[in-house]
Amino acid sequence: MKNLQGSMTALITPFRDGAVDEPAFVRLIERQLAAGTHAIVPVGTTGESATVSHEEHRRLISVAVETAAGRSTVIAGAGSNSTVEAIEIAQFAEKAGADALLTVTGYYNKPTQAGLIAHFTALHDATGLPIILYNVPGRTVANLSVETIAALSKLPRIVGVKDATGDLARVALQRLACAPDFTQLSGEDMTAVGFNAMGGKGCISVTSNVVPELCAQMQNASIAGDYQSALAIQDRLAPLHDVLFAETSPGPVKYALSLMGLCSEELRLPLVAPGDATKARIKSVLARLGLLD
Repeated sequence: MKNLQGSMTALITPFRDGAVDEPAFVRLIERQLAAGTHAIVPVGTTGESATVSHEEHRRLISVAVETAAGRSTVIAGAGSNSTVEAIEIAQFAEKAGADALLTVTGYYNKPTQAGLIAHFTALHDATGLPIILYNVPGRTVANLSVETIAALSKLPRIVGVKDATGDLARVALQRLACAPDFTQLSGEDMTAVGFNAMGGKGCISVTSNVVPELCAQMQNASIAGDYQSALAIQDRLAPLHDVLFAETSPGPVKYALSLMGLCSEELRLPLVAPGDATKARIKSVLARLGLLD
């Protein structure tokens, strides 16, 4: 897949009074596009895909595609711990006009490496869209091994991986094991610049929900090899990266966006709002970045 690089925002799903706040979702997407974000990722795990209904999930993909209107790549979240369910979402996303899929490893089931290969192969065979694997063992328990990623990368439409392990050594090992055109994307904001230096091509980011311009500038600089400029931005953003994961994401990022007047901080159970101490930290970091009136 061409142009699969840069700053890609793992969009939050805004809620109001228990329902998806569709107007706020559209505004958030427009803000991303105006900021130079390279791709948007609706209904990934940051978009609370585990607690939106199937109908809401499909609607959010459709709204993202309609709003982007070809101005940005749309990578639809299509992960599930049920292979059949993941295929259904993927096939809908393809019909809706998404450009690619982001598919998380199955959570709770704790599949073996053979099970992961079977899962992603079935998903690959059921759709014509490019697929980005999502490896986040801290939240799913299931960890895609380097060898499994290498095997899956041989399938023509498995084009990359979002790696949220935080282990930069894997970037080098995966480069050696996979085809040269296999794309590695960071899924961990704090190490995004280092990830690119090791051979990555970008980041599917939580922080870019808050500061899309700076994240895009940082990615543009690092991809161009200007690591001095990229590190300067990363140093500025490090406290924000840190506080946005002080409690379970997307609680902190939603609270940050609510302080900026962009959406409600509302979450769906079993997630709850960050505690008072974390809220105070978020306010302080946003103020230092000049993001609060």
